[in-house]
Amino acid sequence: MKHEPRPRLAGVPAGVGPDVEGARFFIEEVYPIVDGGKFPVKRIAGESIDVWADVFRDGHDVTVATLLWSRAGDQSWRRVPMQHDVNDRWHAAFAPPQSGQHQFAIEAWTDSFATWRRGYLLKAEAGQASAVDADEGRALLTGARYGNPEHRAVVRQARETFDQSRDATVLLTEELAEAMAGAQPRPDLTWSRAFPLTIDRAKARASAWYEIFPRSQSKTLGQHGTFDDCIARLPDIAEMGFDVLYFPPIHPIGTTNRKGKNNSLTAGGSDPGSPYAIGGEAGGHDALHPELGNLDDFRRLVAACHEYGLEVALDFATQCSPDHPWLKNHPEWFRRRPDGTIKYAENPPKKYQDIHNPDFYCVENNPLWTAFRDVIQFWVDQGVKIFRVDNPHTKPFPFWRWLIADIQSRDPDVIFLSEAFTRPKVMKALAKLGFSQSYTYFTWRETKAEFSEYMADLTKHPEREFYRPNFFVNTPDILPKHLQTGERWMFVARAALAATLSSSYGVYSGFELIEHAPLGPGKEEYLDSEKYEIRVRDWNAPGNIRGYFTYLNRIRRENPALLQTSNFRFVNVDDGEVLGFLKDSFDGENAVACAIALTHRAREFWMHFGDMQIGPPNALKFIEGVENLATGERRMLEWGGVRLRLDPEQDPALIFRCF
Repeated sequence: MKHEPRPRLAGVPAGVGPDVEGARFFIEEVYPIVDGGKFPVKRIAGESIDVWADVFRDGHDVTVATLLWSRAGDQSWRRVPMQHDVNDRWHAAFAPPQSGQHQFAIEAWTDSFATWRRGYLLKAEAGQASAVDADEGRALLTGARYGNPEHRAVVRQARETFDQSRDATVLLTEELAEAMAGAQPRPDLTWSRAFPLTIDRAKARASAWYEIFPRSQSKTLGQHGTFDDCIARLPDIAEMGFDVLYFPPIHPIGTTNRKGKNNSLTAGGSDPGSPYAIGGEAGGHDALHPELGNLDDFRRLVAACHEYGLEVALDFATQCSPDHPWLKNHPEWFRRRPDGTIKYAENPPKKYQDIHNPDFYCVENNPLWTAFRDVIQFWVDQGVKIFRVDNPHTKPFPFWRWLIADIQSRDPDVIFLSEAFTRPKVMKALAKLGFSQSYTYFTWRETKAEFSEYMADLTKHPEREFYRPNFFVNTPDILPKHLQTGERWMFVARAALAATLSSSYGVYSGFELIEHAPLGPGKEEYLDSEKYEIRVRDWNAPGNIRGYFTYLNRIRRENPALLQTSNFRFVNVDDGEVLGFLKDSFDGENAVACAIALTHRAREFWMHFGDMQIGPPNALKFIEGVENLATGERRMLEWGGVRLRLDPEQDPALIFRCF
């Protein structure tokens, strides 16, 4: 079969001088794309992706636009017809079923037969159609030698029938129009460029993280915890509804320059050291701290987590203790000072005497990058599919782009969380380069104005296409000042804000026990930090808020609207200390509204939905009422709103399903 001419790229000139062979079509304003298609848009496997574009050409001939998409490694494109909307705006949708790297493009061409058919019908309606007009249509059938055999057979039959009968109605059937659309030549076929698309599994967008130090899971004071102790805690963690169990580094810890309690420079004989001082006699990044257990014990833990609906997330930190095997075996990977010593890590005025940072731009950087890639792959091979990456903004951008792409090319279900508290554009750049989720400034947002500005930034285009926020209420490094007074209502409010504003959120253990003692005045670090000592806790201590996390995680599972951050709208609340917002599920079948107090006093206020609509795109309706997800109480709207009372001492958050 004769091949069609090679498609032209939209808007690309053929050379100097008059571009008489250039593309006739404009394909522009494509949505969704990031930075003109330089970086991938992120979506979830199995969910519909809407694509829009302006597609037009000169003249009045009938235009056809098609959406093409493929998964990395596919040998052919899949096609979805685009529908014309208004003003040369076209749209189509597709739903890739598998995670992995994909691409999509748009093609356009002129349907000459449809153009003739439209003109002939208009002439016939006006009584002006002639035999010559019919012959023009017949002539177009001659060149229809493409498409599938069924289409060519329909065209051949129509041609023969017309030649015998000279009846023009033979040329006007819907069957022939459809066959000609696939069989006729497309000399002006034009393609857009291909746009990258990352398809992830659902947990990349929505997850509830719970962080523990495995060494602190023993029930015996002074005894180092083990992976078996972690297994014993799984029922409690699963009961609260978390689905990601996150560990700080679990590797051997160095002894040279080991830090003591509260980050003191001198460690006592029993001080375990910081797990971020990675590497010792027992090995480096691909080894386990001996007191935690061996590799078989770790694999049992991973399997046990799956039985409870949990996944293990490991911390990937690139620093090395002075005792890490790499310092002896690969000294060329580390930067030396003028006196010949290897430089330890610094973030002036902070000093980290117990760790050294590899030099990612050293002469032997290729083996170094490959070694870190192999570390990640090693843990993937042990069943770990989620990694929280420590301080990625201090390592080369090209390193992350390469490493993430390399790992996900073999296992597209691997998820990377960027722990980067740095300049906003750098945080967003890391997300563009491949990180599945990102830390945020949520921890320091407190007022209604701050939340309004920040959520508007995270949910606008193009950020919502590539940046998936993870709202951590606290971390081992960060005890925000609003928690340091130990007010229970504040802990509950921050948990509610994190779990409802963002589709992913995280909690460092101890938060549910209202732990709030800072290292000192003006410090945002914990006193007696778990980073430097082993802690034993009573997880059922009086005053805990474990039950509230169980409630939050249950309503998240039951309401898909809360498992995304893109479909977000502020709701007007006539109280400057209450944040109101509405979230819709992607299919429009679920809508949840929240009103959350940001200060302690009880209040009454009006929550006004106005003309907001909810529901599937083809069945939008005004909100009629709300159902309290904690009490089951249903309230009908009056004058577009509802009068509410909120007492933070009882519950600082009102969460409603809208109907």
